[in-house]
Amino acid sequence: MPSKTISGSCLCKAVQITARIEHEAFEVCHCSMCRKWAGAPAMVLEPTTDVTFDDANNITVYESSEWAERGFCKTCGSNIFYRLKEDGRYFLQMGLFDGTDSFEFKKQIFIDHKPDNYSFADKIETMTAAEVFEN
Repeated sequence: MPSKTISGSCLCKAVQITARIEHEAFEVCHCSMCRKWAGAPAMVLEPTTDVTFDDANNITVYESSEWAERGFCKTCGSNIFYRLKEDGRYFLQMGLFDGTDSFEFKKQIFIDHKPDNYSFADKIETMTAAEVFEN
């Protein structure tokens, strides 16, 4: 499948995003940081480095760990991304983009950090924290 360009925005539209993705897919992260950041498991598009923000001045970046940082809209507080410091890959919140209803639920990461009080019915690839850090 050839790459595809998608567009989206935060809730107040102060942050406009364009991203080139290779697959119409998303993953869910169950780590405690993502659950605090998103208020639930984070549903993010597969990672990409090809991202453009129309006005990056509307984004506040928080260094959430030694290996990643997270971006928020300064106006409405929408969660925009987490970005790996090592290679600059963005994991963009799927809900920011229109037209993602048909995207494939591809994998769950930090599955060993998922609380027992919820689960997804889809039988898909899962990775533990150790497996994530091995890759």
